Amino acid sequence: MRIRASVAVVTGALALTALAVPAAQADGRGNLAAHIPTLTKSSTGFKAAPSVADAPADETLGDTQITSVSVNAGKDIVVGVSAKKTFTVSVTATDPNGIYDAFPVLWHGPDMDNIDGVIEPTTIDNDQVGSCTAVNATTSTCKVTMVADPLDNIYSNILAGTWKVWVGAAGNDGDYVIKDAYKTARVQRYSKLTVNASPEPVYKGKTITVTGKLSRANWDDLQYHGYANQYVKLQYRKSGSSTYTTLKTIKSDSYGNLKTTTTASADGYYRYSFAGTTTTPAVNATGDFVDVK
Repeated sequence: MRIRASVAVVTGALALTALAVPAAQADGRGNLAAHIPTLTKSSTGFKAAPSVADAPADETLGDTQITSVSVNAGKDIVVGVSAKKTFTVSVTATDPNGIYDAFPVLWHGPDMDNIDGVIEPTTIDNDQVGSCTAVNATTSTCKVTMVADPLDNIYSNILAGTWKVWVGAAGNDGDYVIKDAYKTARVQRYSKLTVNASPEPVYKGKTITVTGKLSRANWDDLQYHGYANQYVKLQYRKSGSSTYTTLKTIKSDSYGNLKTTTTASADGYYRYSFAGTTTTPAVNATGDFVDVK
C-alpha cells in the first residue's frame, strides 16, 4: 500500500490530498493514477502537515522498468501572465509482458512531503492515462499532454525554476515501478527585452544612445515587471551581415531599465541580448536599425 500524507502549502488555497490506495486494480493491472501527487483547493488556505514516520520512497514490484522520460522535447517550459502553455511529456518503459500504462506528473517543492506545485496530465480516468504506442512486444512509449496555466497551477513566483518529474509505469502482468523524482524540468517566467537606438540618422563618429528594458512575467500579480540587476549585452550587426557582435555588457537598473552609449561607425542594427537565468529564459531584443551618414 502506498500512503501519501497531507502536506503544508505555503501559498494561497492549496493543500496536498491524502492518498492511501492499493498498488493494483481489481483486474491485476497497476492503477498508476491513484498514486500521483495531487494538489486540491482548500477553503482554509494554509494547512499544517501532520507528522510522517516514513517519508515516501520509490516503489517497484516485479520487473517493469522506465528507460527514458522527455519533458517538452527537452526544452524549458516558459509561462507568461495569461496564456496557457501546453506541452507533451513522453515516458518509455519496458516489461517482459508488455506495458499497460505509463505517465508522469511534474511537482515542485523540497520533497514529497512539502509539495507546493503540481502539473498533472490533462486527462486522468483512474485507469489508463498515457497514450501508449508499442515499440515492440516488451516496450512502449506513452505520451500525455500537460498545461501550465498562470491562472491556475502556476500561481506564484515561488514556482519558477526546477521541478521534479514523478513517473510511473505498469506492466500487463500487474508489475509496476514508481519514481518520485526520475528527473527534473524547468518552468520559467516569460521574459521581454526592448531596445531603442538614437538619434536616427546619425553622423559617423557621433555618439549613439541605446536604451531598453528587461522585464519578465510576475505570477503573483499577473503583470510584467522590470528584471533588476541583470547583465545584458549590447550587440551590433552591420548592415548586410547576419552576425551580431557584442560591444559591451551593462547591468539593468532597479526597474529593469537599460542605457548606454556607443560610437556610430556604419549602417547597422543594435540590440540587447540577455543570457537568461534558472528562473527566466534568454531573450534577444529585435534589432533597431540606425542610418549612419
